[in-house]
Amino acid sequence: MSVPLSPLAAYEQAIAQSGFLPDAAQRQAAEVLERCHWALHAERAGAMGGVYLWGPVGRGKTWLMDRFHQSLRVPARRLHFHHFMRWVHQRLFQLTGTADPLLALAGELGREVRVLCFDELFVSDIGDAMILGRLMQAMFEQGVVLVATSNQPPEQLYADGFNRDRFLPAIAAIQRHMQVVDVDGGQDHRLHPGQAQQRYWVAQPGEPSALAEVFARLADGRAGSDEALLIGRRSLPVVNACDTAVWCRYADLCEGPRAVSDFIELCDRFPAILLGEVPSLGGSQREAYIARGTEDGVERVTAGDRRLPRLSAHDNGVRRFIALVDECYDRGVPLYLEAQVPLEALYTEGYLAFPFRRTLSRLREMQLARFGAAASSVL
Repeated sequence: MSVPLSPLAAYEQAIAQSGFLPDAAQRQAAEVLERCHWALHAERAGAMGGVYLWGPVGRGKTWLMDRFHQSLRVPARRLHFHHFMRWVHQRLFQLTGTADPLLALAGELGREVRVLCFDELFVSDIGDAMILGRLMQAMFEQGVVLVATSNQPPEQLYADGFNRDRFLPAIAAIQRHMQVVDVDGGQDHRLHPGQAQQRYWVAQPGEPSALAEVFARLADGRAGSDEALLIGRRSLPVVNACDTAVWCRYADLCEGPRAVSDFIELCDRFPAILLGEVPSLGGSQREAYIARGTEDGVERVTAGDRRLPRLSAHDNGVRRFIALVDECYDRGVPLYLEAQVPLEALYTEGYLAFPFRRTLSRLREMQLARFGAAASSVL
């Protein structure tokens, strides 16, 4: 059995043999990960600490982190950040009654893994922010080495969040225990030339849905059914479904009470997902309103008057759509879309414009034949 390449060796091989373009920022990140790799295997990780890779979309952060994770010969876990937070909430519920559940959870992680790799660290929820403020510090104290990717530098995480002071300990812990590396070589590597494969269509009024032909091709003679599916504990109406694909409407999948766990289950059950009737998702950011007082479920917070953003009519659905795209991308599950507007106009303005940049970059890559066939090996 061959020994996995170290992070820097994997990067150099990709340059020499796989047609990857040299990028100084990527090489710097690979060198930092290389030092962390060897420190871990020499049991000197305490001196090295973790690594925080940040930069715009498509800079190769996830690819680099995955090469690091694959190189490890110590107990390690790699997962998308929202998967990790889902697990954290589940474990905290199970630890109800424990004197200090966050400390117990950090101890559990410390016993199980030496390294924890997060992809797409992004905090937008006050509940997550409050948990992470203590959990991250506790994990570092337990000796867990954290390697993470993000589109933001640590100091900008949860920048406009409510009661942000509850998250500041997490930022301080990141800056104290992790080497922060800016991975921005100025080009989106997801857009390197490749054979195109259309997975996005603009609906034409009066014309049949383009997804009908796609579904028929994916079904390959298998009988489909429009009977609603049980996803999680809720019924999901479908246009059509068979063993190889499921075809849903945007309103049914993204505008109802759906959670990330539902998208995980869909990707578990179906090799391809079709989503039709996607509206124009953007909307101008509305004037903020004033909230007085808050109850966060842990302790009373006296915050005085606070300015909270008014979301557009679509924003809750957009959050779910972002989570769906993330899950499909991470799992290499092709997502076929038919929308009212072109891809570049799908979300042009609104409160979620920043997180949607990553979504747009991922949707662009999904228009290449290499996606799905080798999604995890492409920068």
